[in-house]
Amino acid sequence: MTEHFRPRGKHLIAGDWTSGGEAFLSLPVVGEATSYPSGTAAEVDRAVVAAEAAFWSYGYSSRKARAAFLNRIADEIEARGAAITEIAHAETGLPTARLEGERGRTTGQLRFFANCILAGDYLDRRDDPANPDRQPLPKPGIKLVQRPIGPVAVFGASNFPLAFSTAGGDTASALAAGCPVVVKGHPAHPGTGEIVAEAIFEAIRAEGLDPGVFSLIQSNTREAGEALVTHPLIRAVGFTGSLGGGRALFDLAQSRPDPIPFFGELGSVNPQFMLPEAMAARAAEIAKKWTGSLTMGVGQFCTNPAVVFCLDGPDADTFETTASAALKDVSDQPMLTDGIASAYRGGRDRVCKARGVKSLVSSEDGGRNTGPDLFVTSSEQWFANPELHHEVFGPLGILVRMRDADEMLRAAHGLEGQLTATLHMDAGDTPLAKRLMPVLERKAGRILANGFPTGVEVSHAMMHGGPYPASTSVSSTSVGSLAIRRFLRPVAYQDLPEALLPVEFSEG
Repeated sequence: MTEHFRPRGKHLIAGDWTSGGEAFLSLPVVGEATSYPSGTAAEVDRAVVAAEAAFWSYGYSSRKARAAFLNRIADEIEARGAAITEIAHAETGLPTARLEGERGRTTGQLRFFANCILAGDYLDRRDDPANPDRQPLPKPGIKLVQRPIGPVAVFGASNFPLAFSTAGGDTASALAAGCPVVVKGHPAHPGTGEIVAEAIFEAIRAEGLDPGVFSLIQSNTREAGEALVTHPLIRAVGFTGSLGGGRALFDLAQSRPDPIPFFGELGSVNPQFMLPEAMAARAAEIAKKWTGSLTMGVGQFCTNPAVVFCLDGPDADTFETTASAALKDVSDQPMLTDGIASAYRGGRDRVCKARGVKSLVSSEDGGRNTGPDLFVTSSEQWFANPELHHEVFGPLGILVRMRDADEMLRAAHGLEGQLTATLHMDAGDTPLAKRLMPVLERKAGRILANGFPTGVEVSHAMMHGGPYPASTSVSSTSVGSLAIRRFLRPVAYQDLPEALLPVEFSEG
């Protein structure tokens, strides 16, 4: 640990570092464990009530002020860069280079959203001028603008301790919208969550904001998460995690007396369609690149390209042989938590026991460490075994050898909702690609050609979501400028005097 940061082992609730709840120990890959309190409904209530109080100032602050706040958070995170990398590496085992890149993505997102709100396009301002002379009835003057919805709950993700956690995309976009945030930290990296929370708090103090704008509740139980989702003052939830946990929280959000939006990213196998002309030209090259994407970060990416569809034949043989050889050279690495490693082995064993599935590369049971697994099956067995269609979070790949293009199209129709789908194609594959495209548009939020989905660009055009179970809101994204819209709602103003209109109408 550096001399600049020692974990307090506490929550941050509206500016106060405080305890509350039974203690739990962190489970770092290296170094000593630290004790943290596991927040209860009482801590959640304090944080949410403070967030609601802060909304009356923060929700009506200027875009310039919120942009300055987001940029200040980025500055404070950068000022703690070495300490953040050190504790995040100790807690997660992720390589230093990966964490430094993720930290850059985190600060880049904050600055990106700051620029977005300064530009003002996200407000979708509309103005229908009055026409008192219209017959048979006068036309009223109506203006519309997007307004922040109120306090937002955010759940930190296990696989991105920075970019999808305490100050990650959900938090940044909610703050950009004008919504205070209460984060339920992930127990896989509580120290990383704490130091990032410290950076946010210093930015709050520097910008003179109400400290209720942000709180972090540490927790390794379900109590805090359930209390957050069901708290009557929470107006929306951002979640990245497992299908089972996310679906349970989604059901809670929908069963409230006042149901609220639950923006959950839950699961995806991100299918790869290897079209015949591309395979004939470069099957080995595609296979090598695919294995690199499959094993990146021990396969712990929501966009991990787990399933490959290709036509049976010599080119599929080349792909299979090349991928198998490449994966056998990949060494075991630690997964983010013991629980994730155990769940991976359970998913691997489920696939291994499925009828008609052959194991090509097998990982060893090594506690928290694991290597890749590769399986091959026929299209007949793929269609007969729905359990093969579910995500196994980690470096597990399934190669499905299909008899013809019609079976490939059938496989596309049978997919559940996906974050991404990829076409590997050459010019001669265009007719088949055109047959697949209408289906993939209904199945996935992002469609790629000749690339791999790991690595999600933060940009205006990015869509990181998809039909269920990829996410719980088919029309929203958790990455890119459109993410801000999740935490806004349109309000129309009819014949109101200028003095009563939101400042967004007078700001440039």
